[in-house]
Amino acid sequence: MTVSNPLKPLDGIRVIDMTRLAPGPYGTMLLADLGAEVIVVGGGRAGPPVSSFSRGKRFITLDLKTDEGRLALLRLCESADVFIEGFRPGVADRLGAGYAALSASNPRLIYCSLTGYGQSGPRAQEAGHDINYLGYTGVLGSLGPHDGPPQVPLNAIADMAGGGMLAVIGILAALQERHRTGLGQHVDAAMIDGCMSLIAMHFPAWQTTAMPRRGDGWLAGTAPNYRCYECADGGYMAVGSLEPQFFKAMWQTLELGDPPDAMSHSTWPAIERTLEATFRNLPRDAWVARFEGVDACVTPVLAPDEVWQDPQIRSRVDPQHPQEVPAIPRFSRSKVAPAPIDLDDHSVEILSSVGLTPRDIEAASPPSQRSKQDGLSWPPRFTD
Repeated sequence: MTVSNPLKPLDGIRVIDMTRLAPGPYGTMLLADLGAEVIVVGGGRAGPPVSSFSRGKRFITLDLKTDEGRLALLRLCESADVFIEGFRPGVADRLGAGYAALSASNPRLIYCSLTGYGQSGPRAQEAGHDINYLGYTGVLGSLGPHDGPPQVPLNAIADMAGGGMLAVIGILAALQERHRTGLGQHVDAAMIDGCMSLIAMHFPAWQTTAMPRRGDGWLAGTAPNYRCYECADGGYMAVGSLEPQFFKAMWQTLELGDPPDAMSHSTWPAIERTLEATFRNLPRDAWVARFEGVDACVTPVLAPDEVWQDPQIRSRVDPQHPQEVPAIPRFSRSKVAPAPIDLDDHSVEILSSVGLTPRDIEAASPPSQRSKQDGLSWPPRFTD
């Protein structure tokens, strides 16, 4: 019998978050969903937090240009298990928040640096965004049509998967290792490393018949049984019928007779023409109904606003928050769920809890800075 555990997996773990932009806040949201106490340190040129990544966190403001601000951060990190920052190498040291300084007073601290190019190498000091890391690692060079420019996949690959999730993996592994040694360590999470890891299976396939060039190959969009087809209403169906049994089920559901051999390149043009013409005969949702219950790997392409109405998605989200991204992953005993979003400044409360006096707090966290926010907000507001 499974016994319910009221505690979340990371209850009791305190995380100090000094990251900005998307990768770090996404990673610390995952940690907060798993039960960690996440304290976000803002101040200086910190931009406003991305609200969708802010659930379960508390926010404070520190002026790290002052001795009092740096001392407050040090005191806070003495009580922490994890510290995560996303500055270029050397910046955290100049702020008094480098690994050497913080680990000297807390040897058990897991210190994670989440950057684009990592802590070493000729580009370590360069600025960059998701698109740049994709460009350097072969990801962008393999996405998009062969007769057009590479296709940018939002910022989901480098920022979120190769950055935020990679940092979480490193932090969790370092916490586990600390159980054995009692010591923390510095985790160097580089988005270029994460991107290369994510396409590890595709490097050997490059310039082979499986993936001869960008936009061409078995999984790249030219295989007729692994691509999207436009329907009569302009919607799309995603066909992933790679294996023979799925391809046969798809072909027969479309009432096209005996299926051809989709593993032969010579058949691809004819299959593609047939499927293009067939899917244009009905609107998308009619095809969804036709393939309901058919094991053929044929599904609709949903727009973001349609996702929340899908029965499978609805079954996986919190019914009290039906349009909120769920906490991941699920556990058999521990219950994880998105926590409320609280963007208020908690500087006084949190700094008092680590022993700072009201005078110390006012010097370390000037009230005039607690509502000051610079930088790019999300979503950005464009002018006409």
